Amino acid sequence: MEASNFSNIIFNDFKWLNEPPVWSASTDILELTTKISDFWQTTYYNFKFNSGHVYGVDMKDNFTFEICVEADFNTLYDQAGLMIYLDEKHWLKAGIEYNDGQPMISCVLTNEVSDWSTGIYTGNPRKFWLRLTKMNEVVCVKYSIDNVRWTLLRLCPFHHDTCFVGPMACSPKRDGLKVRFSGMAITTPAKDILHSN
Repeated sequence: MEASNFSNIIFNDFKWLNEPPVWSASTDILELTTKISDFWQTTYYNFKFNSGHVYGVDMKDNFTFEICVEADFNTLYDQAGLMIYLDEKHWLKAGIEYNDGQPMISCVLTNEVSDWSTGIYTGNPRKFWLRLTKMNEVVCVKYSIDNVRWTLLRLCPFHHDTCFVGPMACSPKRDGLKVRFSGMAITTPAKDILHSN
């Protein structure tokens, strides 16, 4: 999609990477139920998964993608959020992931192999907001507990002009995580992607 067409993008323009068994979409709401699935490449666990669900759109050049995510995370590695994807060995996913007995704010960057960082989430994990910005060769991820104040989660290199971007959900240990995405907004990035709200 070109920048001039951002305001016209709706969920009906999107397509699946690994379509889930149950889902529905309107112009501005996506609901899905996961099957056992994950995205991961090698690190520590020595396995490779590329089976998670992403409902995405091909994006070119610079953009900011915001969304509201609602789910009841209660099983190890339940996760939902946003993903920017090039191929199975080059991607970033961010959102809430259930780990160590609680929902954590989480981000995984994969460049051939995966890394993983988590932090304590202080808001209501059943409803949160994510903002993913691609600016030239950088990706900036922020999250919000109230859709007013935004906190930096990750700033990292991402050297790819065209990529697949959209809502993501996985549940590596079970079928049946139900997720609702709403309030999608795709815009041109702010001049200061780190400090703008």
